[in-house]
Amino acid sequence: MFRGRVEEAQAATERLLRRDPPYPKEVILQHPEAGRSHRADKAPWSRLFHGTNLRRTILASVPWFLQDLGTYGIGIFTPTILATLIGARVDHPRNTAELVQSEILASKGAAFIDILLIVGIVFAVLLADRVGRIRLQILGFIGCAVGLLIAALSLHVGGTLSAVLLFAGFMLFSFMTNIGPNAMTYLIAGEVFPISIRGTGAGFAASFAKIGAVLTAFLFPILLKDIGTGLLLLILVGTSLAGALVTKRYAIETKGINVEKIDDKAHPPPS
Repeated sequence: MFRGRVEEAQAATERLLRRDPPYPKEVILQHPEAGRSHRADKAPWSRLFHGTNLRRTILASVPWFLQDLGTYGIGIFTPTILATLIGARVDHPRNTAELVQSEILASKGAAFIDILLIVGIVFAVLLADRVGRIRLQILGFIGCAVGLLIAALSLHVGGTLSAVLLFAGFMLFSFMTNIGPNAMTYLIAGEVFPISIRGTGAGFAASFAKIGAVLTAFLFPILLKDIGTGLLLLILVGTSLAGALVTKRYAIETKGINVEKIDDKAHPPPS
């Protein structure tokens, strides 16, 4: 529609709204205002880094990158961390049965923690349009940092309390990441840019974030071995707090805003 390709936009909308029985029975899109200019060419990538768009690009991509460091790191290697910290792992398994049993115990613990991911996303759906994307993302980042700090503290106590703190920390992290940055980064990247560069901006943000995901997948096991679980968790505490700070610094709230008019109405939330 923005580029004047009304028939294609109408056909795409009909495919998206296809239902049985058909509803609505007919899709008619309002033609652009008379005299409005349309550019058939795509907006250049450089527009993401000029003027107010730079603020949008930083908001959409940097917190998402920082969030992926923690979410993928903890998500992929939770069984490994649990096995190491609660003593479920057999360092030198004597047979296949011991190896399998060690992994089963750790996987059960990880599955129990992951229940909070589902709870978190339900709360995100319910609260996104009530609380706002920015507030949920900031709160989520801070909650992730608190959860990881609790997990790190479990290394310095013994007995049952260590296991309780470890599980409590990881469960809080799982809940807060999905109520906050793991969900909100998708929304913000898809809403914060003006129409002319929305696809480009959202694509850049997702690609930049996945650099963090890939780095985590490759580096996390190396760092676990070289610097230890405690220091690694503290580093992730720092990245979570950094995500909250960047979100607050470059905040643009899109709650309740017509995304077709994002150029005119997107603004930082009141402090």
